[in-house]
Amino acid sequence: MKIKKFINSIKEDINCYFERDPAAKSVWEIILCYPGFHATVIHRIAHWFWEKKFFLIARLISHINRALTSIEIHPGARIGKRLVIDHGMGIVIGETTELGDDVTLYHGVTLGGTTWDKGKRHPTVKNNVVIGTGAKVLGNITIGENVRIGANSVVFKDVPDNSTVVGVPGKTVVAKDKIRGILDHHKLPDIEGNAIRVMLEKIISIEEEIKSLSKMHNDAKDKILKDYDLERLKDFLKTFNNGNN
Repeated sequence: MKIKKFINSIKEDINCYFERDPAAKSVWEIILCYPGFHATVIHRIAHWFWEKKFFLIARLISHINRALTSIEIHPGARIGKRLVIDHGMGIVIGETTELGDDVTLYHGVTLGGTTWDKGKRHPTVKNNVVIGTGAKVLGNITIGENVRIGANSVVFKDVPDNSTVVGVPGKTVVAKDKIRGILDHHKLPDIEGNAIRVMLEKIISIEEEIKSLSKMHNDAKDKILKDYDLERLKDFLKTFNNGNN
């Protein structure tokens, strides 16, 4: 591990907390009080040992990391620059996970696998992705750049760039404009609510059409009864029936 590169990565990590966490007041506060920052720094050390094939030492360091921060990052996971882990409690990042640059994770996020087979079994998360509280991203899938994943969503399919994912299972909405790492919880789309609204509008439209057809039927019946003498019609029907007999 190059010491200069390692120190530069620490400086970048500190600066990105100032950018993405309005609660950050000072450098020392981040260094001493931010478990997400601690977890990232310790993971970089563990990952260096993992790359050098010192697997047991790497796992031991990651185990200590989990005990200290309540954040579990497998030493084999690859993380990019300027990762922000906000609060961090309960985050799990699997062995073959790959994180791009400028990724933001909120507490309770799981980047997990869906198989016991060896090989790539965890997500690849590209640059500028924000993953909301409690979200689960599972399997060997790719999360594109500038993606937002809403709180408690469960994602197990690829997500294209510049998209928002919400719901269980996660449903993708492709955004028109590029998103730059902003979660905007209050602006996440309500896909289920929109589906229900469309269904209700369709039901109302069908009911109105039925009422219209019913009125046309009643009007036609009234016109027939008005235009024809019922007694003459009855006599005609009797004559017609007698003739057939």
